[in-house]
Amino acid sequence: MKEAIFHPEARAEMRESFEFYEARLDGAVEQATERIVVHREAGTPLAGEFRKRIVQGFPFNIIYRVWEDYIYLVAVAHQHRRPGYWRERADRRKSGGRR
Repeated sequence: MKEAIFHPEARAEMRESFEFYEARLDGAVEQATERIVVHREAGTPLAGEFRKRIVQGFPFNIIYRVWEDYIYLVAVAHQHRRPGYWRERADRRKSGGRR
């Protein structure tokens, strides 16, 4: 099998692409989080009083639960990978802190 070797400029283009999409994803997650805070009941209901909100432009959902004193963001979960993996994080007592 032959080795694949990147041209230095191709590697730089790849890094630029990663940075571009990472910044866009960060912004989209922030927007979705702000919408959750303002319209907490608007997310699609899931089992166990959880809800999900789509991250616009990306194949991710924010999974959350509304408690009386805060909104617990459980996961930024890919829509097609490892469904339900976040349920083990769902216990309120396990929350690692607030944002």
